[in-house]
Amino acid sequence: MSEDQAQAPQSAQANPLLRPWQTPFETPPFAEIAPEMFLPAFEQAFADHAAEVAAITHDPAQADFDNTITALERSGKLLTRVSSVFYALVSAHSNPALLEADKEVSLRMARHWNPIMMNAVLFGRIAQLHEKRATLGLTAEQLRLLERTYTRFHRAGAGLDEAAKVRMAEINERLAHLGTTFSHHLLADEQEWFMELGEADREGLSDSFVAAARAAAEERGLPGKAIVTLSRSFVEPFLKTSPRRDLREKLYKAFIARGDNGNANDNTATIVEILALREESARLLGYPTFAAYRLEDSMAKTPQAVRGLLERVWKPARERTLRDRDGLQEMIVAEGGNFALAAWDWRYYAEKLRQMKANFDDAAIKPYLSLDHMIEAAFDCAARLFGLSFEERKDVPVWHPDVRVWEVRDRDGKHTALFYGDYFARPSKRSGAWMTSLRDQQKLDGEVAPVILNVCNFSKGADGEPSLLSPDDARTLFHEFGHGLHGMLSDVVYPSLSGTSVFTDFVELPSQLYEHWQEQPQVLRQFARHYQTGEPLPDDLLRRFIAARKFNQGFATVEFVASALLDLEFHTQPASASADVHAFESRELEKIGMPAEIAMRHRPQQFGHIFSGDHYASGYYSYMWSEVMDADAFGAFEEAGNIFDPAVAKRLHDDIYSSGGSRDPEEAYVAFRGREPEPDALLRRRGLLETSEAA
Repeated sequence: MSEDQAQAPQSAQANPLLRPWQTPFETPPFAEIAPEMFLPAFEQAFADHAAEVAAITHDPAQADFDNTITALERSGKLLTRVSSVFYALVSAHSNPALLEADKEVSLRMARHWNPIMMNAVLFGRIAQLHEKRATLGLTAEQLRLLERTYTRFHRAGAGLDEAAKVRMAEINERLAHLGTTFSHHLLADEQEWFMELGEADREGLSDSFVAAARAAAEERGLPGKAIVTLSRSFVEPFLKTSPRRDLREKLYKAFIARGDNGNANDNTATIVEILALREESARLLGYPTFAAYRLEDSMAKTPQAVRGLLERVWKPARERTLRDRDGLQEMIVAEGGNFALAAWDWRYYAEKLRQMKANFDDAAIKPYLSLDHMIEAAFDCAARLFGLSFEERKDVPVWHPDVRVWEVRDRDGKHTALFYGDYFARPSKRSGAWMTSLRDQQKLDGEVAPVILNVCNFSKGADGEPSLLSPDDARTLFHEFGHGLHGMLSDVVYPSLSGTSVFTDFVELPSQLYEHWQEQPQVLRQFARHYQTGEPLPDDLLRRFIAARKFNQGFATVEFVASALLDLEFHTQPASASADVHAFESRELEKIGMPAEIAMRHRPQQFGHIFSGDHYASGYYSYMWSEVMDADAFGAFEEAGNIFDPAVAKRLHDDIYSSGGSRDPEEAYVAFRGREPEPDALLRRRGLLETSEAA
């Protein structure tokens, strides 16, 4: 026996990723986990899972639901556990060693899954069961699981000939590498850039913004200074409030150039290769385009349906925006400005116009929207809707001192979930906001309670001051908590159907629907309290806030829909059409009549939704597809005359939040609402319906 072999069991015991966790709720012992532990843990997890799948594949017994589908559900537990910890840290608290490991893991992950998902013998067992599914006496959830398992393998290429499988495996490996490369480039560009604010540069900025800028400088080892980073939570408030046009231009141009600077972090070539490989993979599977392949397994079903929705919204939004643009230009001229409105001016002058017309600005309400109070509000709404209670736990290990943890119980006091909140921006965290899990709910072998994460990038208050949120930040907190509830309230048997394991264009319904409660007067009256005095939000300010909500919605809609349309065009046109990414972007924006004074919410080189992986590729429209449903769904509470109506809340719990992927999403929505969603609800919510009808 070699020395390495003799030490193997001992090293496995020394690696916390490979042994049982003796922590509260068996949560990861983050302080004990070092980056170099992940690759050995993945090696063991891959080997264990491969052996489990081989046993299922070569089981001499006739295929049945238990020895094939249920066995697959039980397989890969160690791989799931190691992966969940690894990807949580890579996204929320990375370092060079973790990012280096990520490159290797993404490649190894593709090499592990390719032979499983394209295993002809295993697929034969699944297909055999799928063929006779009506005769197997399955429950509704089992039938759904069988259908989803069959679809997943079929769409991965399990039915291809051997030559096509070899090529598909090569494509998958390369795409895994490219997706990781894209996200690393974007993170590096964001980490490397900041703008220092001298005393003269702080004019017009709120005290809370300057405090956050000081905290950001401290985080980057620049004590005593104040800096603006490329986090959206810095960029958008600065563009709204700074009267320094030169600084607005500098920050704006850096923000939209992330991943597009012609340096080592440039993502342009990566995009070209990703699109070509996606197109090739779709054609191997028999689809004309990647979008046709991707959307077949969604609520939308076809690129035509997606384009129809986006164009329905684009026309009134663009018309509103053009009128708004003219109004902003008039304001510039009236103030004596001799320049044309530019993209770095829009938010600043729109905010001034909002202050004039609605007598409201974000700075007035931010002192009432402290992070702690908004967390309380999100929890209280969940208590009133679903009977949940939240108790903060200080004994659960976390990956960063800022992370907080709560134990979640149901109305009977039973443990339901664990919820982690990681709210503040830092250099080790990728931009944006997201929900993920360290453990998903299931009941396959006893009840397993979920462990859910919300990660955001809010600006941290300095010197012990609380973090104050903008209305957009507060909405983001509720949005991600809505995703969190989708995971926490899940009540299914099988892990593959748990929580957010639903179609991409349905997954945003629970999160966007939950945003509605953040804006309700009775919620704000209770929880929007001044961080210094404790005084409640004055009724006059509340009225002005509500009146101002639909202001500048043309702009917000245009920047989103333009990104969604570009995503669709990237994946419906031949990859050769986008070989020059910059020319393709310009051509498509010109085609839709994109106002030059507005940038897309995500330019291609920073569009992590669609290029860091393929989860939202051809699917960025999903937020708007879900918004049609969420605007319509909240109407059920409004019609009941009570935003916490118990009967409506019970249907929402049973049909939407707890059912995970165990039901067809259209069926689930109709069960909740009693009918299909009414599309104009979205236009009404955004204040665009009148424009549409006038057109």
